[in-house]
Amino acid sequence: MTAAQPELDLSVEDDGWLPEEQLAALARRALAAALNHLGLDAAGTELSLVFTDDEAARALNAEWRGQDKPTNVLSFPAFDLAPGDPLPPVLGDIVLARETVEREAALDNKPFDHHLTHLVIHGFLHLLGYDHLDEDEAEAMESLETAILEDLGISDPYGEPDAGSAKER
Repeated sequence: MTAAQPELDLSVEDDGWLPEEQLAALARRALAAALNHLGLDAAGTELSLVFTDDEAARALNAEWRGQDKPTNVLSFPAFDLAPGDPLPPVLGDIVLARETVEREAALDNKPFDHHLTHLVIHGFLHLLGYDHLDEDEAEAMESLETAILEDLGISDPYGEPDAGSAKER
């Protein structure tokens, strides 16, 4: 049985992204896999997905994380959840930077849609209270991401990259 998904508010701020319909379908597929894997029902919840560029992501990263550089995905939880907490009505925002996502996918010789799916799942798990601040948390989160992606037929993003570049984080 498929769990109910959150209401999605999509914003595409950069013309280089895929068409909005494709982004919405990819996001819904990623979120459905995560919710099903976790046994969660997100009926009555909402989240925002912002598809932007490196400059906007850099500005947000500098303002909220003190890191003046672009990053692939940023998550802004509406509530401070721990894994397993009941879902609030508003989950938060996930921001994705097109150029960084494209660059990482190319460097690791991954299909763009696979990498983007991974990052949507990664950002969503942050909204649910998962993190990777220490080694144990990182291993647990990476294992969960890998299992969800496997459910979608996508290979382990933390495995050895095909092109020999560094692992993403």
